[in-house]
Amino acid sequence: MDMIENGLTIVPPAQRVAGTARLACDRNGGRTRLRRLYQDGSAKIRMPAVSADPLEAVLINTAGGLTGGDRLGWEVDVGAGASATITTQACEKIYRAAADRAEVRVKLTVGAGGRIAWLPQETIVFDRSAFARRLDLELAAGAEALVLEATVFGRLAMGERAAHGNFHDRWRVVGQDGALVHAEDFRIGPDIAAILGRSAVAGGAIAMATVLMISPRVEALLDPARDIIGGQGDASVWSVKKSGKLLARLFAEDGYQLRKRLVPLVELLNGRAGLPKLWSL
Repeated sequence: MDMIENGLTIVPPAQRVAGTARLACDRNGGRTRLRRLYQDGSAKIRMPAVSADPLEAVLINTAGGLTGGDRLGWEVDVGAGASATITTQACEKIYRAAADRAEVRVKLTVGAGGRIAWLPQETIVFDRSAFARRLDLELAAGAEALVLEATVFGRLAMGERAAHGNFHDRWRVVGQDGALVHAEDFRIGPDIAAILGRSAVAGGAIAMATVLMISPRVEALLDPARDIIGGQGDASVWSVKKSGKLLARLFAEDGYQLRKRLVPLVELLNGRAGLPKLWSL
């Protein structure tokens, strides 16, 4: 509520979102079990009941979206030999920012022989938003990871386009000896629509995804992954230390068309764990 002081209207500063959540799990008694859970502010974690590995965790931002000045932090520690799948309750929405930018920090750690599948639902970017995300992943010897981030710039079904704004996604993945396994910085803005419209960028597509898999099994998955991706994107495989790396890029005209290919791709790459329960077309 506005306040009046000495004849002047004073607008109190807007309340900003702040939240941090940490989850740690270990292999105990033949399966992965929760070791530690910490939640603060708008960041919450819920774990559906599962009868076998992997442990499944759902991240929830109770604020219902992010705008300028908001801060969220997620940390997941998967112990040696343990396995966890992490997803989100819904798509994260990045709203218009009056000032500053929204920031999300993700830190993932996987012990020797462990496995993590980081599979959040899409990030939806609104017009004139400002957003920065940093993802850091540390893998011990023999650890595997499947990492996905999908972004949709606007909602065509609602008549909304993200024409302007600033978006930055930074990934760093290191192996057991501290060697850099994967690094990328994706930046777009301030004229988002014009940049996406370029034929060398997205040719007008507004939905895109990056999928990274670190595993010795990636070479056998390359051709099936390319069949799913089709002509709107591609995938490549490299040898990395004593493991392998598969990197896939996908783009589509809208979020629905993107998800139609992401669903079978995640099912392929995630093996027996399949698709998180909350994912649905």
